[in-house]
This record gives sequence, C-alpha cells and structure tokens, in this order.
Amino acid sequence: MVLFEAIDGLSYCHAIQPCLPRPDSRYHRRMTKTDTAKPRCPWCLGSAAYIRYHDREWGHPVHDERALLEFLILEGAQAGLSWSTILAKRGNYRRAFSGYVPAKLARFGARDVKRLLADAGIVRNRLKIESAIANARAFLAVQKEFGSFDDYIWRFVGGEPVTNRRRAMKQVPGRTPQSEAMSRDLKARGFRFVGPTICYAFMQAVGMVNDHLVGCFRHAEVSGAAVKPSRRCT
Repeated sequence: MVLFEAIDGLSYCHAIQPCLPRPDSRYHRRMTKTDTAKPRCPWCLGSAAYIRYHDREWGHPVHDERALLEFLILEGAQAGLSWSTILAKRGNYRRAFSGYVPAKLARFGARDVKRLLADAGIVRNRLKIESAIANARAFLAVQKEFGSFDDYIWRFVGGEPVTNRRRAMKQVPGRTPQSEAMSRDLKARGFRFVGPTICYAFMQAVGMVNDHLVGCFRHAEVSGAAVKPSRRCT
C-alpha cells in the first residue's frame, strides 16, 4: 500500500527507500536471485543501477559528513519521484552542489538558484533547490553545536545501527518513532523536506537501520560493518 504525505507543498509516497515502483509480482517475492546466485532484497529487481546501489551502498553505515549531506539532499529531491530518477542524476547533483561541501553550498544565493533552475541534470524544482541550500546552512549550524553532523544524527539510534530482522517487504515500515523524532528536531533546526518518511528513508540509506531482509546476502555484511571510521568534515 502506498500513502501520501504533504511536504512543502508536494506529495511524497510512503514506501521503503528507495521509493520504488512495483511493476509486477516479482516485487512481492520474499527474496530474489540474480545471475550471481546471491539472494537480494526484491526492491532492487529490474535495474542494474538498483542492484549496484543495493549491493554497494544501501544500508551500509555512513559517517562521512559530505556523504550524509548528500543523502539528506537526495532523499528530499526524491519527494514525489522515483529513486531511479535521482540515481540517474546523482553525478549531476554532485557537480551542481559543489561536491556537497557544506560551507560552499551554504553560500549559494539567488544567482545560483537561477542557474540550478536551468540545469537539466538535476530536478529543477525551486522548493527543492532552495531547501538544499537551507539544509546546508542548517547542517553547518549542527556541526558547530555538536562537533559534527554525524554525532548529532546518529544520536537518534543511540549511536549504533538498529539491525532489524524482517523477512518480507510488507514488514518494512515507512516511518518509525525514531524517524518522527528526527523529523521534528531537524525541522526545528531549519531543515526542509525532512518529513518522517523521508527521514526513515535516509536512516535506511545511511545504515542507521539495517532493513535488508534477513535472507539477503547484504544483511549479514551490513551488520558486520558498524565500526565507525574517521570522518571527513568539510
């Protein structure tokens, strides 16, 4: 079932991140195997890009500051769209948003907004573009207060990934009490496009929660990847 939530005047579908279409019955299988014979979460079916993202990134704990800002912005950019659209534009976003260096992005002004609205390589939505800039500014304020955005955001799961043991996609929620608490706090700090569903998608993407199904080969790999590395802060 897909529900919709109004966020900054747009609608966002409630589904696990990435917010994927469900084109046929394959999505509803508990697990799937590709030509490598590895069992995977069924949402990554139908696209080599999805499989690469699933196998290499989704759910792996992230502590790098710029990577955290990237996912926060991309999750907001996805609102009302498919994750495949965002994946296809990901490189363009990095170029357009100064490699997600928060201090650089936070300095963007009206000229930059106008330039970005003409950039076909990204989602040309004024609210989303302006929210990315506002979020970079709020991101810097959080870094100043807490030492790093990483230290701040991971507090919502007690500093350690939550390892879930779900066996079917229907068991994966669209939001949780933790994502609701995160959303409230982020909004109070001036962040935009951070509703509880977007926040849960962010939590899944950066490994704050491990929502790979237990039969997926990545579930065990991600569970063993919780050691916190040194972070890049700028």
